[in-house]
Amino acid sequence: MSTATADAAGSATAPAPPPRRGPSWLEALRDAPRLVRWLAFATIVGNAVVVLTGVAVRLSDSGLGCPTWPKCTDDSYTNTPEYGIHGYIEFGNRLLTIVLSAIVGAAIIVVLLQRVRRRSLIWLALAQFGGIVAQAVVGGITVLTGLNPWTVSAHFLVSMGLIYAGYVFWHRTGEGDGPREWRVSVPLRWVARGIVLAAAATIVIGTVVTGSGPHSGDGDAPRTGFDPALVSQLHADAVFLLIGLTIGGMLALRAHPEVRRAVTVLLVIELLQGVIGYVQYFTQLPVLLVALHVLGAAVLWVAAVHVLFSIRVRPVVASSTATQPAVPQPA
Repeated sequence: MSTATADAAGSATAPAPPPRRGPSWLEALRDAPRLVRWLAFATIVGNAVVVLTGVAVRLSDSGLGCPTWPKCTDDSYTNTPEYGIHGYIEFGNRLLTIVLSAIVGAAIIVVLLQRVRRRSLIWLALAQFGGIVAQAVVGGITVLTGLNPWTVSAHFLVSMGLIYAGYVFWHRTGEGDGPREWRVSVPLRWVARGIVLAAAATIVIGTVVTGSGPHSGDGDAPRTGFDPALVSQLHADAVFLLIGLTIGGMLALRAHPEVRRAVTVLLVIELLQGVIGYVQYFTQLPVLLVALHVLGAAVLWVAAVHVLFSIRVRPVVASSTATQPAVPQPA
């Protein structure tokens, strides 16, 4: 038998290579930027839901439904029948924090598993975890101080900080890691920053209004001692400043369509929020309108932060584009 014949016979009888298997679930997670983006968005929604359930606790006078912390009662980590519906409402709010922690934990794991690790996303995911820890501590202090209005305000503002961090996390998943490129000139950047600062000031003053009026979370909870009408007027003045800056921003940014759209959306939310605020004030603060107003504050804050991030872009760099290992080339 010739050598060529032997080679042909050998090749005919050689076993076929095993079929290539598809990627395992772990391999799939390593190339899942879309999942990272959805988890980042879920942190925004989760924080907004925590804010909404928190206001439900306050409006239903359930702030001390779990009268201690970290336990719900001195003898139990969960609510007990003796505290009735108030215990269920307060404990339900605490459980939502656990759900949010699970979402953030999943986001951290998936970000770390990515084949191409983005340091910015890792730090932003970890910042969410740190914020949840801070939120739990402030919440515990709020309960232990008998719903002191200043700690209640701090509790809410930490949630606003978490919403900001969640938005930044989500926004960064949709752009690259290249250097910032500004869409607008330096003066217009400060217009956008001024809008966000005015929105932040409006929200902060709004917490003082809350701490000075009814709906304290418990019938025996202390108040700030400020005149509710006076701080409400101060809050309204901040709203007028915010709306004025937003209208000015729309006019100044008319040559930049993407930024102008973001400012326009913010203005619409501000006007709706203002209508709700005035109606609730002149109708003696019905609980449904108060809840909508607090939820509106969270939505307004997201829209304001969106304006800030609409004025710049970050291009995708080469190290961030590859999601698959390089295919070896023949020598």
